[in-house]
Amino acid sequence: MMIAVFPGQGSQSPGFLAPWLELDGVADRLARYSDAAGVDLLAAGTEWDADRIRDTQIAQPLIVAASLVSWYALTADGATTPDGVAGHSIGEIPALVASGVLSDLDGMRLVGVRGRAMAEAAERVATGMSAVVGGDQDVVLARLAELELTPSNYNGGGQIVAAGTLDALARLTAEPPQGSRVIPLAVAGAFHTEFMRSAVDALREATRTVTPADPALRLWTNRDGSVVTDGAQALDLLVGQVASPVRWDLCMEAFANDGVSSIVELAPAGTLVGLAKRALRGTPTVAVKTPDDLDAARELLKEREGTR
Repeated sequence: MMIAVFPGQGSQSPGFLAPWLELDGVADRLARYSDAAGVDLLAAGTEWDADRIRDTQIAQPLIVAASLVSWYALTADGATTPDGVAGHSIGEIPALVASGVLSDLDGMRLVGVRGRAMAEAAERVATGMSAVVGGDQDVVLARLAELELTPSNYNGGGQIVAAGTLDALARLTAEPPQGSRVIPLAVAGAFHTEFMRSAVDALREATRTVTPADPALRLWTNRDGSVVTDGAQALDLLVGQVASPVRWDLCMEAFANDGVSSIVELAPAGTLVGLAKRALRGTPTVAVKTPDDLDAARELLKEREGTR
């Protein structure tokens, strides 16, 4: 089984959308996405500096737009559609679009609302996130509980992301769990925690005008790695995910149990294939960072189709 995964951890660099504009129709697509999300994606993805595109309300629409542009480029011929899709955090929005639950414009409208609401929630209390790499998971979780931090992302491959107040994160860095190292992340707040409850309410309100369809492709959820077959449930899980942990570790366990044989990560790519190389050793992967990577992704698809 060949699947596509959509990134949720920001890996954009200034100008990263520029190569995609060389493809026919991408500029027009991004213009439509800009209107839907309320962000000038063409300028953000080609002209703005790193600090400006790290802003939550800019970064989230940029990630989703890049994922969708690369998805439609990969599947344009209609013959290279993966068997299933999954997304990490914000990547669940393009995953729902790719699976047919949402239209692309609905997805962009929702990510615009999500980004703005999460930015507003983050302004209320000084919070942040740090990656804890290595160490025994039980020891790591015990240390986070001691500091009243939330494990917001279980990324697998020996990585858990802690979220909470900046004071508590500073104490975590000063005294990390035995056998681990702590890496502060350049994010605006404690995402996927109760600090984001107001953003859940805003996103839920925005979904009231959306009519989801049932997934046409296999779709895994961040909630627990299970496969979702009902479109309304998929949309509800997407909303609740804003304030609940991302269980990417369980997604990768499900990939292995469900016989996933190869993975393509859509733009802006790199983080998730890195995790897969540690947790799903031997599974072929391709990270689609620019249009130059599309041929390799298509070749991987053809190779896996030949083994079915």
